[in-house]
Amino acid sequence: MTRNSSIRLSAVVVAALAVAACGSGDDDSSEDDAAATTTESAAEPTVATTAPAPATLPAEAPASTAPPTAPPTAPETTAAPEPEPPAEPMPTIDELNTFAWTETNADAPWSARAGLRVVELDGRLLMMGGRTPNQSTIPGDSQIWADVWASDDGGATWEQLLTGDEPGQWPARAYFQALVKDDAAYVIGGQDYGLEENPFCALLEQGIEPPPGLGIDPDAPCPEFLPTSQFFNDVWRSADGITWEQQTAGAPWDGRAGLSAAVLGDHIYVLAGSTNDDSSIIGPDGPARIYYNDVWRSTDGVEWELVTEAAPWEPRAGAVVVVRDDRMFLLGGEDGFTCSPLPDCDPPYYNDVWSTTDGADWELVTDSAGWSPRPGHVCELVGNQFVCFGGFGLITNPIDMWASFDGAEWTQLAGTPWNAESPEEVKYDFDSVTVLG
Repeated sequence: MTRNSSIRLSAVVVAALAVAACGSGDDDSSEDDAAATTTESAAEPTVATTAPAPATLPAEAPASTAPPTAPPTAPETTAAPEPEPPAEPMPTIDELNTFAWTETNADAPWSARAGLRVVELDGRLLMMGGRTPNQSTIPGDSQIWADVWASDDGGATWEQLLTGDEPGQWPARAYFQALVKDDAAYVIGGQDYGLEENPFCALLEQGIEPPPGLGIDPDAPCPEFLPTSQFFNDVWRSADGITWEQQTAGAPWDGRAGLSAAVLGDHIYVLAGSTNDDSSIIGPDGPARIYYNDVWRSTDGVEWELVTEAAPWEPRAGAVVVVRDDRMFLLGGEDGFTCSPLPDCDPPYYNDVWSTTDGADWELVTDSAGWSPRPGHVCELVGNQFVCFGGFGLITNPIDMWASFDGAEWTQLAGTPWNAESPEEVKYDFDSVTVLG
């Protein structure tokens, strides 16, 4: 049974939805509870947490191309030293272990779903998009959403702002990205779902060969369905969650789902993701899924520049990106949903951590974090500590929570996400947002 709920962990507000695999497909045979959640901590941290999208930092000064000038004759002044990073984690692991989850809404009015996004804009939560699997034998059959809901009390009550049918609204989608920059919310990329019956199967059964230009092998098994999913590379912006303006209908990066995005400095960064539905959804005869490790950036969502065509980390979807100070961290992800033979194979999941200050030059923080490789998880910045939880496990979903000050050394926390008592209660492909507690 799928339901919507709200839980809050200290300063972390979570919107967690129905089970679905990360990126552009999932196994519809299992569903989990959906939750948009708020919690109170036993001991409030002394450091305010971040907003859902990292706060905008001052823009870096552009490199000058002008010829060098003569040195000034005025006396030299000493530049103020750069502020040093905090010497100690705040809150401490012991303090994090005192945080407790409290459900604030057991059944929110919006439909249970996966692949949604939640941001905090001007003190209110905005929940938007996602997909709800239909009870169907058709692979990937889902309801795709473009609705927008708002909460002014940390997920306890919700107001519908848009149904998704309004003129000028972005098309319905799931597994997209949303963030906040310059007091406006952005919706970026993602996918819808579509399959249609293959009309050539009946012709092949009658001995009629398809036109050669279609590239269909008449001797190969005929796939019952053909994928028609759209993968978006558009960008939309809104100052209130109601009126949306399309920044671009087609950014120069390939349309993709399961992408990652964040604000670093004065730029929106888009990286990773995949296109084409997974074979677990459309079967082995469909187009192969393509994974990305390119990095793009934009100051406004309109004009985009390629930062690097191939970052040093493996191409992937479903990775988490977190910004702390002037550095962006990439954590985990996947380049496939399944492996064989089960249960003795290693799923194609990641638990590495990388960081960068500009999206071009990346440093490997660790090739194997303390937590198991996974997609569909979230990582939040609580004070100056990374806290990761949730996610998909091929055999069982991980029921742990982990914290790290530097991204290299990780400590498992005492509790479980939203007080889960079993792997079946762990959600994936949900979203979370950190707000001031």
